[in-house]
Order: sequence, then C-alpha cells, then structure tokens
Amino acid sequence: MRLVLKLIAPAIFYLGYFLFRSPFARRSKAVHNFTMKVFRVAADNGSTRALSLYGHLLFYKGDGQQNRIQGGIYLERAAAAGDSKAQYQMGRVYESGFENYFMPSPTKALAFYRLAAEQGHGLAISRLATIYQHGELSQPVDTAQYLYWQGQKA
Repeated sequence: MRLVLKLIAPAIFYLGYFLFRSPFARRSKAVHNFTMKVFRVAADNGSTRALSLYGHLLFYKGDGQQNRIQGGIYLERAAAAGDSKAQYQMGRVYESGFENYFMPSPTKALAFYRLAAEQGHGLAISRLATIYQHGELSQPVDTAQYLYWQGQKA
C-alpha cells in the first residue's frame, strides 16, 4: 500500500492543487480542510511539490508555533529534494531564524540561496546580488560576485 501511495503522490498533489485553486475552497472551510489533508498525504508520500506548497502554507499561514515549525520541516525536506522555491524559503528562514527550532545561520542561508539561484530562482538571484553588493550574511563585499549574480537576472 505504501508503494502505491508513493507512486500516486504526484497525482494526489494535483487533485489537491486543483481544489486549492478552485472557487469552492475559498468559500468552504470543509473543502479547505480536506485540501490541506490531501496536501499532507501527498507530502508525506514523497511529492516534492506537495512538500513545498504544504510547508509554505503551514510556515507562513499556519496557526500556532507547532504548525509553523512543521511547515519549516516540510520546506526543508522539499529543499533537500531540489525544489528551488523551498530552497529560497529556507534561505529566508535561516537568515532570520524561527523560534528555537531554526536558529539563524548565515552559512545555511547563503547555501540555500545559492542552490535556488543556481536553478534560476529570480528572488534568490536578487538576494545573492544584494548580499555581495552590501556584504551581508558574513560575506565581504565582492564586486565580482555581485556582477555575476546581477548578470544572471536577465
């Protein structure tokens, strides 16, 4: 059964995404709750897109500290699986830190921004350019890196 769920997890995610974007989800708390459960099943069974979206929703829109921490964990799993959006979000999380679970870490933040930027994530590219332009995240001002990342924006 577990193997079957892993194989159909992307399809489960798309079902949830369709419901999430439909006008029904905006009007009905029950549809919204069902959609979130669908995202969780897809995420728990390996859908990278579900990990990323569900993690984002929990971290930025979740009620309470536990939901936000759980969202960060899902985002971190999506980032480890190569999702550029999740990598950028984890860069933000580690840049500012969250509670006692995600301690601020300039090294981890820079690494996640770089992973996302190397995949062409526009916000990560802009953030790296700013980091090297102003010498943020314990990095020295580096004109060559700044110009490189500025050139990647196009």
